[in-house]
Amino acid sequence: MASSTTAFGSGVSTTALGLSSLKPSPTVGVATIIFPKPRRSSAMVVRAEGQIINPEIRKTEEKVVDSVVVTELSKPLTAYCRCWRSGTFPLCDGGHVKHNKATGDNVGPLLLKKQ
Repeated sequence: MASSTTAFGSGVSTTALGLSSLKPSPTVGVATIIFPKPRRSSAMVVRAEGQIINPEIRKTEEKVVDSVVVTELSKPLTAYCRCWRSGTFPLCDGGHVKHNKATGDNVGPLLLKKQ
């Protein structure tokens, strides 16, 4: 079992805080905390070029567009992208039109309307 030290007399375990490398400083008499190196974040880009995004939802409709009425919006209408093609993502810029023509898909935006 790993040893656990109390941090700064608080009764909180250094292991519970993720501070397993807490070491006393010989010069000042206080603890020096050595944090591990931060991990690199790996950003993921989602692109499904040339593939249908909507394989089965409401395929009988020319374009799937859903509207939601919201009382607290600053604009009367806001369109959110659902095709992942927008250059202004998460807002829709109409990129689904080109995608739908190229793939035969019927994906469209989510519209938030002010009540």
